[in-house]
Amino acid sequence: MIMLLLAFSAVALAQNVTNMELWPKGAPNSNGDENDKAELTVYLPDAGKATGRAVVCCPGGGYTHLAMDHEGHQWATFFNNQGIALIVLKYRMPHGNPRVPIADAEQAMKVVRQHAAEWHINRQDVGIMGFSAGGHLASTIATHSKGEAAPNFQILFYPVITMDLGFTHKGSHDSLLGTDHSKKEMRRLEAEYSSEVQVNRTTSRAFLALSDDDKAVPAANGFSYYQQLYKHDVPASIHIYPTGGHGWGYRETFAYHYQMLFELKGWLESF
Repeated sequence: MIMLLLAFSAVALAQNVTNMELWPKGAPNSNGDENDKAELTVYLPDAGKATGRAVVCCPGGGYTHLAMDHEGHQWATFFNNQGIALIVLKYRMPHGNPRVPIADAEQAMKVVRQHAAEWHINRQDVGIMGFSAGGHLASTIATHSKGEAAPNFQILFYPVITMDLGFTHKGSHDSLLGTDHSKKEMRRLEAEYSSEVQVNRTTSRAFLALSDDDKAVPAANGFSYYQQLYKHDVPASIHIYPTGGHGWGYRETFAYHYQMLFELKGWLESF
């Protein structure tokens, strides 16, 4: 047990790390901030250990900033030790235009598949992972995107799922959708970007991890998503921890940190 715990927390000795612009020829769907650039950080496992699996990671931050470390880069060792590539996405903030981060996440999925041979990745085994607002982005890609942009699986930590003002994270809602809409248009946008409404039988399998005492993003978000996955016969695993609040990511101060890692590892090994 002790050796397994050390394996989870150890720093990888030979990570193959690459940084790259997501849109070297210019990004679509401007958010009005020319200094906000989308980037990828690619963490590849040793080629001899690579399983072909890859995960695109979307950190959270309420669609106003990004928690790039504990909800991004710090996960590289966990995945690389299992032969899984981790691609951390620095996506652009929406500033009221939801197509901006969505375009970035879809392009990240496409770029991973475009580099599949070079990065020893199976194009049919590319998942997406997200935290909080990044979980909303990941679930949006899982429920909306098609073709090369569609993930084969999804991993969601304390995700914002719904845009229903009764349960959503208000800050994420306003930053993503904006506030200058008619009531009719806002209702349309809220329905379109409420992921629980968009689940269908082609939605990819999912792993969800939540805290029961999360006051920022109620666990009802993730649970309602799980219910819709179950209703549509989509394989899913949900884990609701008694405590932890919001935003624990890879932090070892989260009381159920190692339990969560074991459960995620087991889920990844199940398919």
